[in-house]
Order: sequence, then C-alpha cells, then structure tokens
Amino acid sequence: MSISITQIIESEVKDLGGFEVRRILPHRDRQMVGPFIFFDHLGPAVFPPDHGVDVRPHPHINLATVTYLFEGILLHRDSLNSVQEIHPGAVNWMTAGRGIVHSERTPADVRGQEARLHGIQTWVALPQEDEETEPAFFHYPAADLPTWEDNGVSFKLIAGQAYGYTSPVNTFSPIVYLDVQLSPGTQFTLPDGYSDRAIYSVTDGLIVDHHPLEQHRLAILATDTPIEVASEIEARCIIIGGEPLGERHKWWNFVSSRPERIEQAKQDWQADRFAKVPQETEFIPLPETAS
Repeated sequence: MSISITQIIESEVKDLGGFEVRRILPHRDRQMVGPFIFFDHLGPAVFPPDHGVDVRPHPHINLATVTYLFEGILLHRDSLNSVQEIHPGAVNWMTAGRGIVHSERTPADVRGQEARLHGIQTWVALPQEDEETEPAFFHYPAADLPTWEDNGVSFKLIAGQAYGYTSPVNTFSPIVYLDVQLSPGTQFTLPDGYSDRAIYSVTDGLIVDHHPLEQHRLAILATDTPIEVASEIEARCIIIGGEPLGERHKWWNFVSSRPERIEQAKQDWQADRFAKVPQETEFIPLPETAS
C-alpha cells in the first residue's frame, strides 16, 4: 500500500428492496471521513417498465442527506411539503436537524419505460451546536455547481471548497465533495487543506500515488501530503473530506452526538410523533435492530 494511503475500505453490497447499493460508510473499520458518516454508491441499476425505486417515508435527525446522481431521476418528497425531482449533476441537500421525514421514488412518468439509476448518497453529520436546527430542504441545479476542466480532467464541485472554487451548497462545516472524471492518460493532484480526505473509485482504472485502486474502494488518505491521481483509461472518482466533528452515534436513519437523542427519536417514530409527508400514506416501520 502507498504511504499516501492509510486505509482502504471495501464496499458492502446491500439490498434496498428492488435494487442494490454499495455501502462504504460507516464501516466496521472506519465510521467517518470528516463529517461524512454515510456513503452509498447507488446502482448502476436498470428497472424494467412499471418498476423503480420506492423508498417509503422514513425519518432522520441531526444530519444532512446529500443526493447526487450520475444517471436517472428520483422524486423527493418530505414533511416540509418539498416536492423535487433530482436529475444527474444536481444536488438535493436535506437538513434533518431536529427531525424530518422524506421519501424517494422513481417518478410516475418514468415508470412506463425502462429506467436507470446510478449515483451517490451521503449523510453529513452536523456540528453539535447545529444538530437541532430547523429542518430544511434545498435543491441546486447542475448548472449552478462549479464545473471545470484541467488537462483532460473534468471536475464538478458538489459541495464545499476546492481549487479556488466554492459550491453554492450551504454546509454547516468545512468540507470538500468532488466528482472527478479522467480521460485516458491524465492525472490531477488532490486538494489539500482538510484534516480528512478520501477517494472513492466509482470505476476501475484509478492509480493513487502509483498504487492501483480497485473499483468500489474508498482510500483514506494521509494528511498534508500532495497526492497524484492518474488513469490510463476513462475513469471516475468521488473525493470527500473535511474537518472531524467528534464522535457520533448512528442507529438506523438516526445520527447524533447524544445516544439519548437517538433513543428519543426511536420512540417518536414508533409513537407516530414525526411530521407526515403530504401525499404519502406508506412508511418504513422502526426496525427491531439496526446498525
């Protein structure tokens, strides 16, 4: 292993009822990268006509969910009465704060044909002083996100700051979240200035400081070290990073710095005390056990 890579996390395949995801974080060997406490690689999945994603209403507290698609369309609904389709290259940022409920489904007008889905969903923990903030939802069209090319490498800044660019996505702590696509025979240097940095191999072909990184792996990177990423073929990766926020507890869809807050959220969901998602009648029951 390269001295620039301190750890490699292998993804774990999860069945979300009709399609598979690769779960990267949290992992038994690594809970967080900066404030990122959850990282799912969705698909790529192909749904036949009259099928699609149906993630029923479920709750969150003390975190923000970030949805970013490479391919496909999802319809977001939440208990704030937000209704928003997300398309490739755009960002849905949902601040759960003191509590929110949402659903994610394939839109009805897409279900009549073969549908595809491919993307990344992350959760970002909130600083302790912001954990109980008012819930909110924000949508950022693809055209609003900084996008540039440098020597055959294409960058899109999903959130945070990097290379002198700032994403319009409103975050609660310093982070970097980049979508990077490499043309054959190109390379780039990872942005520094963050205590935690990691690179996820969406595709095969990535070489991190002369060390091949297999597909579907998250490489945790050394701090304050210039790191070169290259590829001899077309390749794609996601860069995440930021400043650690301290210990967080996670149970099912709940994240908090306080275990007693998670226990309260469990009771509230079971007792039907969360707000409802308009136009939704289904919900995901509280599981008996959850990681």
